[in-house]
Amino acid sequence: MATELRLGTRIRSLRQARRLTLRDVAERAGVTESFLSQVERDVTSPSIATVHRIARALDLSIAQLFAEDGDTGRVVRLEARRRVTYPGLKAVDEFLTSNMSGRLQVIMSTIEPGGGTGADPYTHDSDEEVVVVLEGVLDLWVGDEHYVLREGDAITYPSRVPHWNVNDGTGPARVLFCITPPSF
Repeated sequence: MATELRLGTRIRSLRQARRLTLRDVAERAGVTESFLSQVERDVTSPSIATVHRIARALDLSIAQLFAEDGDTGRVVRLEARRRVTYPGLKAVDEFLTSNMSGRLQVIMSTIEPGGGTGADPYTHDSDEEVVVVLEGVLDLWVGDEHYVLREGDAITYPSRVPHWNVNDGTGPARVLFCITPPSF
């Protein structure tokens, strides 16, 4: 059965386990207490850049924030994929690799029109990233460069260069993100 990660619930659980207040985490992450409370209640979806700041405020990498205990097998069955839904970003991530112990992470994102990572560029602790558009169109910014990627297009770039994306198309975009080493 697919695992749906409720990001807000996960953040609240990790914050409480560390005995941190909303104010503690909000100040460290550079967000308001009200906004963090809405995130924890899954009322709003933070941008990917904000998720990174919240993870750091909890002394975690984004990978640790999303990590779950699971088997160490390498087969990920369709029905057992870990899924993270970002309603405010109009996106769903499905993890096609099983855990963080390997050297590669593959995430299939379905991004609805108008959705994406949010307009705040972000970086992460991976060396390299490959993006492959399986369906639809994806606008991607890497540093100061803008790319319009269509079905079948692929791009490789360093993950530590600020980047962000949006689906400005009329239909959903299905996109593979291949990251080495894993950082989500």
